[in-house]
Amino acid sequence: MIKKITLFLLVSLMITTTVNADILPSAISTMINKSGLKSNELGIYIKETKSNKTIAALNIDNRFLPASVIKVYSAYAILLELGYEYRWATNFYYTGGYNKGIVGDLIVQAQGDPTLRNSDIPAIVKALKKQGIKRIKRNIVIDRQYFKVPSRDSSHFDKNVYSAYNAMPDALMFNEHVSRFSLYPKAGKYQISKQIPGNSYKVSNNIKVVNGSCKGSRSIPRITVNHSNPTPVLQLSGKLSKQCKKRNYHYIITKPYKEFYSALKNELKKQGISYKGQMRLAKVPQGAKKVYTHYSDTLEDIISKTSKKSNNVFARHLLLTLGAKIYGAPSNLNKGRRAVEKILNRYHLLHYSKTCIDNGCGLSRESRITAKSMAKVLDHAYKSYGSRWMNTLSIAGKDGTIRRRFAHTKVKNRAWMKTGTLNKVKNISGYLLSKSNKLYTVVILVNSTRAKWMGAKLQNDIIKWLVTYKGESLYDTNDMIPIQSKAKRSLWDLGKIELPTVDSVVNNKESNKNYFVQVGSFTTTPSKDFLERLTQSGFTYRVINQRGYNKVMVGPYKDSIEATKALKILKLQSDGAYISQL
Repeated sequence: MIKKITLFLLVSLMITTTVNADILPSAISTMINKSGLKSNELGIYIKETKSNKTIAALNIDNRFLPASVIKVYSAYAILLELGYEYRWATNFYYTGGYNKGIVGDLIVQAQGDPTLRNSDIPAIVKALKKQGIKRIKRNIVIDRQYFKVPSRDSSHFDKNVYSAYNAMPDALMFNEHVSRFSLYPKAGKYQISKQIPGNSYKVSNNIKVVNGSCKGSRSIPRITVNHSNPTPVLQLSGKLSKQCKKRNYHYIITKPYKEFYSALKNELKKQGISYKGQMRLAKVPQGAKKVYTHYSDTLEDIISKTSKKSNNVFARHLLLTLGAKIYGAPSNLNKGRRAVEKILNRYHLLHYSKTCIDNGCGLSRESRITAKSMAKVLDHAYKSYGSRWMNTLSIAGKDGTIRRRFAHTKVKNRAWMKTGTLNKVKNISGYLLSKSNKLYTVVILVNSTRAKWMGAKLQNDIIKWLVTYKGESLYDTNDMIPIQSKAKRSLWDLGKIELPTVDSVVNNKESNKNYFVQVGSFTTTPSKDFLERLTQSGFTYRVINQRGYNKVMVGPYKDSIEATKALKILKLQSDGAYISQL
């Protein structure tokens, strides 16, 4: 056994950094052990929202793939910058005079409204007509230069390239970048009906009508999109039973501004405004006069849909809009990322070196967050906006992605959460109100090949447990020291703690060298006395330079259990020491 460390050494190890030790109540430890998941596949942080009282913490500084929980970052950043009542504007201009209601060009200036949809078009044309416009002599010009984004329609994140969640952003977003069409039997054939008639895409219908029930291979047509020509072609083939009923589809097929143009052109004709020109893409020309502005839904509505429905294209637009507001148009992905980071880091909410926001929607294998940074954002959001912010998240058993998940459980109407799911990723973060009326910030990140089912079950079990948790103790059955405790221990108490053995702290080349205890971070070289006291007390260490700081790391230890034993000693007089993996 190592000799008991002296009080002099303990005092000398006092530092001011935040503690990040693993702390788990016995109930959660048992759940993890039964889950089949490894502890290093989990990032868990549960704390009281209105205080610094920590209930559970595991790997809170480790980097995890966030999936869609990262939408919280962009949603909160844009709320801080623009406020709940902000609305996107789509401006309409004209050129060529205004003689008896006749104009030259009609110009549409898009500024990233993610909500512009087919149902808005009649009101827009009605407003133009009310302003006296009777005829457009030349063209409809679309200015979509507010965003500078890739030209592809789908992100191609996975094999479902035409699915709505893969839609790419555009300054002139329309119908969330999906085209709707119907397929129905008529006169022995299958007919295709576009929701928006026009030339934004063509249709190649090669479906063969067959007898028999509408089941199996006779019920599923093959649908692809050919982008080899400037105008994409929707291709339908395969066999379909004549007994199949009408079905509706929505696919990523063409550019949203082309669908917008078709819808606008159709409505102009319907309401009697003469137009025979073409669509052109260009900036608003100098001298153009504004005639009308269409406004989006409120930001509050939009971030609610972004979070509750996990809408990817909305999330992309939040990021890009912030980029334009902070760094100027045209906005791009880099500007958007920097804007989110800049706004959140005004309040020191992000783990700067451990955060990668990427596209802001979570449809990424590059994004990274930590459980601690997510908890910081959630705590700050609650402090700033309270229940109004909470209600933008999915409410358990009521709406969004956790409507069904907790519908028939004691969690119903007690949790406000954002979920995130990818292959090998199952995450959830938000708030939970316990039956004892305590509000908790909850972050549970699972990155594992077994995340889909095992991760979801573990999250559900922990959240259900937390509902009835009464806050009896922050200690587990192994008497682990709580993160926030600043109580000092006497040498008498020190004698009651089981110290690590010499074998567990020597530099054993056969052991797993992932776990260390950081005991100091210095802008200059650590003093020889400080380092010698560590050695004389039986500890080994390394000095690692990171981002201009010399970090003193005690270890390595073969696993987190051995590292925790050392941590108990090193942090008795301070909240400074914490476990880290390298």
